[in-house]
Amino acid sequence: MRFDVRAIGQDGVTSLSLEAATSGDAAQQVSQQGYTVLSVRRKGARLSWRKRFPLMLFNQELATLLRAGLGLVEALQALHDKHQGDDAREVLARVLQELYRGKPFSAALAEAAGVFPRLYVETIRAAERTGGIAEAIERFVAYQAQIEKVKNKLVSASIYPLLLVIVGSAVALFMLVYVVPRFSAIYADVGRELPLLSSLLLAFGRFVGNNGWMLVAAAIAAGSALYALSIQRSVREALLRALWRIPAIGSRMRAYQLARFYRATGMLLRGGVPFPRSVEMVSGLLSGVLATHLGQALAQVREGRSISDALHRHGLTTPIALRMLAVGERSGNMGEMMEKAAAFFDEELERWVDWFVRLFEPLLMIVIGLVIGIIVLLMYLPIFDLAGTLQ
Repeated sequence: MRFDVRAIGQDGVTSLSLEAATSGDAAQQVSQQGYTVLSVRRKGARLSWRKRFPLMLFNQELATLLRAGLGLVEALQALHDKHQGDDAREVLARVLQELYRGKPFSAALAEAAGVFPRLYVETIRAAERTGGIAEAIERFVAYQAQIEKVKNKLVSASIYPLLLVIVGSAVALFMLVYVVPRFSAIYADVGRELPLLSSLLLAFGRFVGNNGWMLVAAAIAAGSALYALSIQRSVREALLRALWRIPAIGSRMRAYQLARFYRATGMLLRGGVPFPRSVEMVSGLLSGVLATHLGQALAQVREGRSISDALHRHGLTTPIALRMLAVGERSGNMGEMMEKAAAFFDEELERWVDWFVRLFEPLLMIVIGLVIGIIVLLMYLPIFDLAGTLQ
């Protein structure tokens, strides 16, 4: 089988493709080349299943059944019987089949390629050593719920500004494409010299009226070209780098990524996964630059440097997070402290989003109102001028 491996090397994050018998063999081959493996994915795996498999609901129901005293196989069988004729039933059937063959639960989950995240599989694998599978599932549910909460906050904050832009652009486009050409036809028969700005606007209206289909075709072509560029990985990465250079936005993007990294690492540490192993699993949550810095910090931790100091030296902490991590190292509660630091990042990000939305929405409404108002004013300015001459 062929596997795609994402790993950290001396030149940063890279992607490799190689043949191997299993995902573990692929990871081992890449590790022997001096890379730190981030993720392994079988080429052609049905990743679309993840969208149709209700992972959050599955975990909530499985944890409830386990807490009620059912065995793991019995609980999975009950969830399998609950689903009728959908992809979730097929996935659970595959997991049960692997369990009946004698494989551990984590190995059975790993066989369902593209359905269960690697982070979830490793959480279960660590819990199997202690027998706390229900607790591990509940920690993962809490982790997913917090991640979804932050994502929903960002999405909901962007909905209203996006609607304003769409509606305002539609109104302005309607006036430029439909109303202005008709005014230009009216003013063509007046025979008077019009104000400069009005003349330019009406000339644009006549151009639109005479070349409407050509402009529509040009707009479709431009939209298709932009879409083709947007799906290019290099273009997306270039846009992300540009956003990172904007101080106000780049710092918030960094805080968002660090929050996800801290929360995922803290969850794994509380589940009994060693820090180096935890970092290797969650480093894919960071962007290229931060992932490279994380690989360097991990190398220093393996050399004996403290976790808080190594992360701080490579720009992966803030003053408050640094002190929280230092306290966690001294008390032996690093996992809990990393989750608290992630919560602090989330609260800071939510406050910034609320402030930005309250400021941005009125400014956006003012800009849209000015654009539409200027178009209307320039259309009616010759009428006002003509009315002044008749008095």
